[in-house]
Parts: sequence; structure tokens; C-alpha cells
Amino acid sequence: MRPRPHSAARGLTAAAAVILLTGAGIAVAASQASAAAGCRVTYSVNQWNTGFTGNLAVTNLGDPITGGWTLAWDFTGNQRVTQGWNGAFTQSGQHVSVAAPSYASSLATNATATLGFNADYSGTNQPPAAFSLNGTQCTGTVPTTPPPSDPTTPPPPGTKVDNPYAGARGYVNPEWRAKAESEPGGNRVSGNPTAVWLDRIAAIEGTPDSSSNGAMGLRDHLDAALAQGAGYVQFVIYNLPGRDCSALASNGELGVDDLPRYKTEYIDPIAAIQADPKYRTLRIINVVEIDSLPNLVTNTNVATCATMKQNGGYVQGVGYALQKLGAIPNVYNYVDAAHHGWIGWDTNFGPTADIMLQAARASGDVRNVHGFITNTANYSALTEPYFTINTSVNGTSVRQSKWVDWNYYVDELSFAQAFRQKLISIGFDAGIGMLIDTSRNGWGGPNRPSAASTSTDVNTFVNQSRIDRRIHAGNWCNQDGAGLGERPKAAPAPGIDAYVWVKPPGESDGSSSLIPNDEGKGFDRMCDPTYTGNERNGNNPTGALPDAPISGAWFSAQFRQLMANAYPPLS
Repeated sequence: MRPRPHSAARGLTAAAAVILLTGAGIAVAASQASAAAGCRVTYSVNQWNTGFTGNLAVTNLGDPITGGWTLAWDFTGNQRVTQGWNGAFTQSGQHVSVAAPSYASSLATNATATLGFNADYSGTNQPPAAFSLNGTQCTGTVPTTPPPSDPTTPPPPGTKVDNPYAGARGYVNPEWRAKAESEPGGNRVSGNPTAVWLDRIAAIEGTPDSSSNGAMGLRDHLDAALAQGAGYVQFVIYNLPGRDCSALASNGELGVDDLPRYKTEYIDPIAAIQADPKYRTLRIINVVEIDSLPNLVTNTNVATCATMKQNGGYVQGVGYALQKLGAIPNVYNYVDAAHHGWIGWDTNFGPTADIMLQAARASGDVRNVHGFITNTANYSALTEPYFTINTSVNGTSVRQSKWVDWNYYVDELSFAQAFRQKLISIGFDAGIGMLIDTSRNGWGGPNRPSAASTSTDVNTFVNQSRIDRRIHAGNWCNQDGAGLGERPKAAPAPGIDAYVWVKPPGESDGSSSLIPNDEGKGFDRMCDPTYTGNERNGNNPTGALPDAPISGAWFSAQFRQLMANAYPPLS
């Protein structure tokens, strides 16, 4: 996989300027003088001995383009595109053309489209001499390509790579593995890498008497990762003041005004341990504060959420975490980006991206964000195989069905890819990648549909066709009928760094009834199977399994059901 430069160089690669980058990056800007038609292209590469990644940003300086655009150029050598994204790439000899993707076929005046590709080459890798947009040439002066880095050695320890999951073995948490293997058939999945949740201050050192965290602390896990020969290890940073403000099962230990404690007692110790040079060979991946920033867009009718928006605790807390952790050269921060059933409507989609940019800027540098993760600890289907958002039934769009409810997405993959584009368009690095938590969204078993419905009623069609069998897409706690999803996998789709198991299968979302505890775990009626719902799930039953323990504690019945309903099925 192509190397990504250290964060300082990475930001220059993304910049739209005529400069010679450090390391193996070059950039060229070119423009057309005509007022009626013209374009500007920035082109940069990160290269190694036999391949490179190219990133382009094309700006339309002429009249608005509707109905599609095509960017074209000629390579000067034997460069060959092997993979492209954000456009349809075709190559004939040295000539390359990229047609606009269907979701971004228009290009307004002064609007910019970003795209990229992987390619191989031999010899020298000179940049193209010119580009054209819909036949209008964008010419300019091209600086000399610097030589590639040493072709015989991998990136040195601590050098950030584009995709920390690619070509690396994941750390298997021995505490989770032991629980999984205590269940019949659990050894079929116990070797999969899962994330370690640091959901309170005590978890940093380890909590041997806890029913949710284990005795191993952060340093213990890092040491174990080294002993396993793992290439990457995953942690969930999850202890904001006023945490998870719209739920109760996962409320934390810090009050709404405890931002100073969050910084000094939680983030600072984590950063100090992760920065230990002993761990420099590990790719340390942090999933940063799930169920936080989107609440400031959708749930400010809840008093705690309104307070966290007013006092800036979430934005400043996430910003501080990104700053401290992002400064460590072998650490990769992925910010939680909810899921399609939460922010898939246009009224939530853009504003959520905007508040994430606020948090990234609060860190001092948006490059502290390596990517984003969707569906963390949730159940949304990766793909719906029997219908898309463009499907109509007897002339009625599936968006009008009660299940879809005017959402613009029906699954996580299409949502994650689209949200990535939105994030890039507002100022995030064009190289950001997405993760999707697939630990519990398989939805296999006997109730999984095997074909599209033949009904001509849109509600019946959707309900009979969808693999996501939840009563309502807003149901999130210990869902009955769920199954293990895709196993952890690197680079499974364009723009996606990995499918991951961030929520360890078998760990509860929350207790079915109030269970007193000293771990900051409350009781949320959405985990009560007898509860008839609220406005956030359309006043529907919760679909939660009974007899669940507090969040994070082992839930044997759920784990066994997840294995039984796994998709792809377990062998």
C-alpha cells in the first residue's frame, strides 16, 4: 500500500498551491486565462519504488458545468492507473480520462472536484505536462519530480501510512478472546481483532474488579500487541464530559463541566503512554468519542446535549484529544461519524460535517484527523442487496416508505462513501479514509430475505426486502435477531480504510433494567424490551434482548445469537 507522508508533509500534499513538496510529493497548479472557459488543476503524488498515489483537485474557472465533466491528461512515461476513486477512470496507452461520478456530475463556477488514483510505474515518474477539462486545456509549468524514497525499505517506524490497516496484522485482545472462547463455537471468531474501550479514567491502568473493563490497562494491551507481533492496535477514546448526552446506558463518569479533568486525568495520561518510543513500531488507531458531536446537531432538545453545545465541552474536548494524540507520529485518529439512520437526512448531514470540522480546527490542525468511522456499536446493514435509495415501487420511491422515512441512504457503505466526500468538500484532507463497524450488522439467519419482494406496496416491498430486521432504524440497544457482519478487512471498497470490529461482539449495549453499579453506567429504557419507545424511534418497541447486563459487560445470550445469525455465515 502506498505510504502516506508524516502529518506535516501530508498537509502540503493536500494544499492547492504551486509548490515543491518535501519527501516524495510534488504539486502543480495550472490555469486557463479565458473568462468564459477555464480550469485549474492541482496534482500531487506520494511515490515509492514501483508505484504512487496521485491526488488531483480540478477547479472550474468558467461557466457552470451540468450533465457531466471529463478531466484528461497524458502521462509522459509508462505510468499505469490500477485503481481510481471519485470518478470513472479509463486509460489507453498514456492517455487517461476521468468521467464525473454520477453523484457529482455538475461543477459550478469556482467549484472544485477532488479525485485520486493508485498507479504503478518503472523508471522515472514525471508529472503530466497538461490537463484538460471538457476539452479546455489547463496548461502550466511543471516542477521536476523529486526522487522516490529508498525502494528497499518500508516506511520507518512512526511514519504515517495512508491506510494503517493495509498489510498489517491486527491485535487480538486476550481478554475478549477468552470470553469468546468460553462460549460454544466461539473459537470460530475469537481470533479477530477488536477494539479496546477506554471508557473511564480507571481503564487506563486496568480495572480487575469491573464487570465491563478488564484487568489489562492501556500499557498492558500495547505490550501484548508487541508480543503478538501485531501491526496495529485499536482503542476507543470515550469519556467526554457529559458523555452520550441523549442516552443513559452509556453516560460516563465526568459531569458537564469536567472538561479540565478530561484533559489532565484522561487524555494526557493516554497520550503519554501512546507516545512511549517503545511502541513506535505499532500503528495505534484511536476511535475518538463515539455518539458525541452528532448529538449537538440532532438532540439539543435534550437538556444535557443543549448544555454541551452551549459550553463547548464536546467540541473542545474532541479537539484536545485530536491535538494531543495526533501529535504522536504512529497514532491515527478516526472520529465517530454516527450512522446513516442518524444523520442521513440533508438537515443533519451537512451540519454534522460542519461541527466535525469545528472540532478538528479546535485541535489546531485538521490533519490531526486521519479519518472517520460510521456505525460504531450499531446495527445498520452494510449494504441492502435488494433495493437502493433510487428504487421505486409502483411509481413510489422507497424514500417514502416508513422504514426509510425520507432518508437519503439505506445502508452504511453508500452513506460512509458519501459522507467522506462531504467532509473533503468542506476542508478535510483528500486522503481521509472511512471505517465501518461491521461487528453486529450481518443480519443472517433464517429471517434474512433471499430475494426482493414482489409486492407493489412500497412499505410491504421494503419490509419484505430489507435485511436489516430491526423494528425501527433508531433502535440501537442489544438488537434481537442481529448477527456478526463482515470480518475485519482492510481496504474493502473505495474510500474505506477497513471494515472493523470496534464494538466487541458479546459486550452489552446496556442493561435491560436498572442495575446499580459504580462504573458510571446508567439505565436507558431503549434497552428495555418492554418499552414502547419515544420520538427518536418513532414510538416503536425497542427490539432489545431481555436480561442484558450493564454496557460493556459480557452478554452470553447475545454473543450466541450473533454467531447463529452471522452473515457471511460461520463455517
